[in-house]
Amino acid sequence: MKKAILLLTLVASCIMACTGNQQKKTHMEKDNATLVRLETTLGNITVKLYNETPGHRDNFIKLVKEGAYDSTLFHRVIRSFMVQAGDPESKHASDTATLGNGDVGYTLPAEFNPTLFHKKGALAAARQGDDVNPEKASSGCQFYIVTGKKFSQAQLINMENQINEARLDTAFNILARKHMKEIFKMRKAGDNEGLLELQDSLEAQARAEVAKEPRFKFSKQQIDAYTTLGGAPHLDGNYTVFGEVVDGMDIVDKIESVKTNRADRPVTDVRILKAVIAE
Repeated sequence: MKKAILLLTLVASCIMACTGNQQKKTHMEKDNATLVRLETTLGNITVKLYNETPGHRDNFIKLVKEGAYDSTLFHRVIRSFMVQAGDPESKHASDTATLGNGDVGYTLPAEFNPTLFHKKGALAAARQGDDVNPEKASSGCQFYIVTGKKFSQAQLINMENQINEARLDTAFNILARKHMKEIFKMRKAGDNEGLLELQDSLEAQARAEVAKEPRFKFSKQQIDAYTTLGGAPHLDGNYTVFGEVVDGMDIVDKIESVKTNRADRPVTDVRILKAVIAE
């Protein structure tokens, strides 16, 4: 994919930063989950890969064993939101290079799970935006770790409404793209009445499509996490969460706090020296 991988559509202004140590080493459950240690220039981060997302789990393990993440940078850091890494083009990038375009030649089908969400410390897959990726397929290599911020229940209710409205917009845009030739033809002919009729028809179809699924609503588990630990709730159901930090969240917080340039790249490189399967 030769377009910059978008972590989200620039709702980033509303989002994320948290305080405190979310997960400690004592929380490494003996659940047969694979642990991966990211040895960075600022310290070690250990993540647990969820068995509930086998496609993303297996792909991450494969890339770790191949050394794909060794020497890559945390190339995108947004305070109160997340830290992003995994761009293969970052290994030998110059100080002025704009990163985020690198890939491994494939994407992964989304593996959404309502019990796996963007709490502080969540490990998730980056992806291209909905305009070119309506299936929400994940990048084959780029990932991010959520830092996030805390939200009130009122803020979460408002976000639910925004997410449901965005689902309707996405459904409408997908339908509209299928009629672009017709739309251009009517615009050229000045057929405003025809455009309005088509718009009404597409809106009705979009509402019917969205109505096939229940409205998005945060679970009690999500509400408890976002009001206490914090996170990035607006990403739920849009980006695949496939793991979480179980040790080294303080290192993630250090990465989040580094100085960045206008492209959100750290001014001083923060590098993954080596990624290994932890015993």
